[in-house]
Amino acid sequence: MKKLFFIFFLFSANTYAEKEYQRTFYENGNIQSEGWTENNRKIKFWKFYYENGTLKKEGHYSADKEIKYWKFYSKNGNIEKEGHFQNGKKNNWWLFYNTMEKVDHKCQLKDNQKNGYCLMYKNEKLVSASRYKSGKKIKEWTTFASFKKENKLSDLK
Repeated sequence: MKKLFFIFFLFSANTYAEKEYQRTFYENGNIQSEGWTENNRKIKFWKFYYENGTLKKEGHYSADKEIKYWKFYSKNGNIEKEGHFQNGKKNNWWLFYNTMEKVDHKCQLKDNQKNGYCLMYKNEKLVSASRYKSGKKIKEWTTFASFKKENKLSDLK
């Protein structure tokens, strides 16, 4: 009796994925961006720069969409904002800074719009708050005391 053997080969699209570290440059020779690609799509950690060479933003990608934590900077190198991305959209808490690099306000976002609390600061002290649902303001408190009367600080997580 003869035995027949069959060998099956399974190939996936990721088996031969082309991964490479890419850099782009401005005409003046300064670096514009750098990071990893796979099949011509941004993945992993990336950095982007202003034409003057200062860091503009940095964060992670997955299949050309922003994910995880990102930081954004002004042309003079000061931090402007930072926060979470999920599938290319801003989500969770985002912090926004003034020109002195102190928190000006922070907001909870979902799918690129305010959804939850936004807290306003002056001289590093909470001065007012608002609550949003799907980008629309539904409540505002003009003092921290009035906010504390109606809310638990644990709501801010």
